[in-house]
Amino acid sequence: MRIRLRLGALFGTLILITFMTLNLSRYPEIEQTWLNTNLIQSVALLLCAILLFSPSIRREQNAAFILLSWSFTLIPIYWFHVGEHILKVDFVTWTLVFLAQATLMPVKWHLHALSQLGVFALLLVISLVSDHPLNSSILGNDFPFLFTWLLWFCVICDIAVYLHERLLYNNFITLKNLQTERAQSEHLLLNIFPEPISRLLKKEKQQVAEYYPEASILFADLVGFTDMCDKCPPGQVVTLLNDLFTEFDELALDMGLEKIKTIGDAYMAASGVPTVCDDHLERVADFALALRNRLDEYNKAHSEQLLLRIGIHSGPVVAGVIGSWKFSYDLWGDTVNTASRMESQGVVGQIQVTDTVYQQLQEKFLFENRGEIQIKGKGMLNVYLLKSRR
Repeated sequence: MRIRLRLGALFGTLILITFMTLNLSRYPEIEQTWLNTNLIQSVALLLCAILLFSPSIRREQNAAFILLSWSFTLIPIYWFHVGEHILKVDFVTWTLVFLAQATLMPVKWHLHALSQLGVFALLLVISLVSDHPLNSSILGNDFPFLFTWLLWFCVICDIAVYLHERLLYNNFITLKNLQTERAQSEHLLLNIFPEPISRLLKKEKQQVAEYYPEASILFADLVGFTDMCDKCPPGQVVTLLNDLFTEFDELALDMGLEKIKTIGDAYMAASGVPTVCDDHLERVADFALALRNRLDEYNKAHSEQLLLRIGIHSGPVVAGVIGSWKFSYDLWGDTVNTASRMESQGVVGQIQVTDTVYQQLQEKFLFENRGEIQIKGKGMLNVYLLKSRR
């Protein structure tokens, strides 16, 4: 509204200057009352401009609107009443002002109504307290007809402003709802995909597939949870798994890992994808130790005896989004398979890693050599148990 008020003040000033120049050129001996009226109007417009450009415009813009309107309507009525002793009905100016208001500032219909009621009220008061003759250069002195015509003109303008204001409000609500729904959709998308993948999917419609030469993968499985499912009510099973995996999710987020998915009671996470980092393996190792500690805390708080079996491996992977319905972000490659084998053929309550992991982390973490074991699909591999940080 502030910009529209400034525009209205600018147009009002230009119109006032235009008619002043025209009248002075056509009528050199202009009436003193007319000059006084234009002078007061100029002062009112100056005060209006001060209000519009002041820091307090947010509080004063309603007053500026009324002042701007009455500068062209009430001031001439009053000064011609005082100076010329006539009741001047400037039909052309009033309709032009009210129409300009409805066109340039089609908001706050009640302000439009107030500015118009001021004109009718002043006319009524002057006509009641004085016997000054009615003066109208357009419709003669037919006051009832002029009053009725102007009244309906104002009503139409106010209705137009009200409808426009409702339209703006409805558009605002619609836009706000769309923004809320968009934020909810983006939040849901971030719950399904990593943030970089989410941004990529919103910008491009092509296939999402990337090769990462270095990444670290972790699999964690809740040992004995399947047997618990057969003995406990479904609600208890789901609540337990949800509470525990929610804590795992918070750990992953805090430690800069990417949760890939859960498969039953198994949890898969990765580092180095889709955001590349140099310390991906160290992050996964810290995460594995934190998972084990968090499960111990959970067991103590809930009187449970759950155990984790964790496997870690590092190497190249392929990542991408698959499916066109209920699609998902996933990882593939020998690194993923080996990490899964480290978990499935590991030791309950331990973190089993490959020789690749040991070689890269032996200076920062403590390990126990488990020796060579038969790994499905891989043959004999030398594996280690991650114990703690040094």
